[in-house]
Amino acid sequence: MKIVVLDGYTTNPGDLCWDKLKELGECTIYDRTAPGEVLERAAGAEALLTNKVVINSEMMAALPDLKYIGVMATGYNVVDIEAARKHGIPVCNIPAYSTRSVAQMVFALLLAITNRVEHYAEENRKGRWSRNPDFCYWDTPLMELSGKKMGIVGLGHTGMATARIALAFGMEVYACTSKSPLQLGTDIRKSTMEELFSACDVISLNCPLTPETHHLVNPHTLALMTPGAILINTGRGRLIHTNALIEGLKTKKVGYAGLDVYEEEGQYFYEDKSDKIIDDDTLARLLSFNNVIVTSHQAFFTKEAMANIAHTTLQNVKDFAEGRPLVNEVVAS
Repeated sequence: MKIVVLDGYTTNPGDLCWDKLKELGECTIYDRTAPGEVLERAAGAEALLTNKVVINSEMMAALPDLKYIGVMATGYNVVDIEAARKHGIPVCNIPAYSTRSVAQMVFALLLAITNRVEHYAEENRKGRWSRNPDFCYWDTPLMELSGKKMGIVGLGHTGMATARIALAFGMEVYACTSKSPLQLGTDIRKSTMEELFSACDVISLNCPLTPETHHLVNPHTLALMTPGAILINTGRGRLIHTNALIEGLKTKKVGYAGLDVYEEEGQYFYEDKSDKIIDDDTLARLLSFNNVIVTSHQAFFTKEAMANIAHTTLQNVKDFAEGRPLVNEVVAS
């Protein structure tokens, strides 16, 4: 079996081993693949593995040998699932590999906002504490999470892990989810989207990107928010209408935003553009706010999560090669 990995560097920047995958057949691993390189590199491949490289219907039609697509991530929106079904190509993903890592990042962003650790560490490097006449130095109030209301959109594995941490901090947890109240227990309040946005001090987006969740943060939902509320997104960039968020920040309807993803990140962050002018005025405006933290789609990128990806990717391909049931197959909705 010929196996091609289109963008292996994100999954394995060098601290993991591909040898077990190579035992399953002829295996070619590329660190990164630009859109225009996909067909040439994937030619003849029976199994194609991707993390963020898009595989669309036209590509599938041009790859007659392709029999399996593996997404080395939980989110599978980079693959046209319906087209894969029509071509008879199973698609597998890696569910729940980074549950704890992403939930941890939700609170890394939230605590960076509420406790301003980076700010005060930098101020102390400048000598602000040592020159201060009082026993402590502060120039901005901090925020305690206990008693605050946290709204979680999407209560899958990551959303539930986020809820547990919020409860440990003493927060009240609201959840917009398809789960029944009986599945949530007594500590989590099932809410509509409107109730969640209007009631909560902190809103965390932990749902997948689907046609229904695209731009779920929009002028309407932002208008419902408690003035000064905090928005955290570790899901997908296009859950947020970025220009609407910018207006919310300008009017102080949104107090802070912690974003590990960006709506148009695919245009700017998957190839070296250091010698080019980035003409995305929306991104530039977003980065200009001192109450916005933007990190580089890294919530999943712990050593432990990477090891989980490698293990499950191998098992998915092995199950396909040996004709076993594909327990992680994505089914077209």
